[in-house]
Amino acid sequence: MSKFGLGRIAGIACLTVLAATGSEAVASDSPGFVWEMTSQNVMPGMPMQMPAQTMKVCAASEWTHPPASPNKECTTSNYARSGATATWTVTCAGQMAMTGRGEMTFDTPDSYVGSINFTSSQMNMTIKLTGRKTTESCASPQ
Repeated sequence: MSKFGLGRIAGIACLTVLAATGSEAVASDSPGFVWEMTSQNVMPGMPMQMPAQTMKVCAASEWTHPPASPNKECTTSNYARSGATATWTVTCAGQMAMTGRGEMTFDTPDSYVGSINFTSSQMNMTIKLTGRKTTESCASPQ
């Protein structure tokens, strides 16, 4: 696969992850909190490590919905939470068809660590995730 192809897959996955960790993490009627979330793509065979991406997202303090993706070719499903661990699946169609399984563990109510493991016919990729709830609140979670 060309370097351009790997870069494009990495970009799609990065967009998937940045939203996967919070954009649909909405609770009932409670106001949300600002979460600072970081993701980093790890791809075997890449000549250099990709930089971590950090963003802030308004999300409810208790996540009850599957993560979503801003990539229109990717969908998330099968969100489940058992104790402190949440899991979900990501399916991306189109030229960069791949599937992934995400898992994150809330080591405290205010922080998590996790990863999404993607596979495709062309490559495998892991996206490392970390997040922490800030002291900022937001009027309505997204």
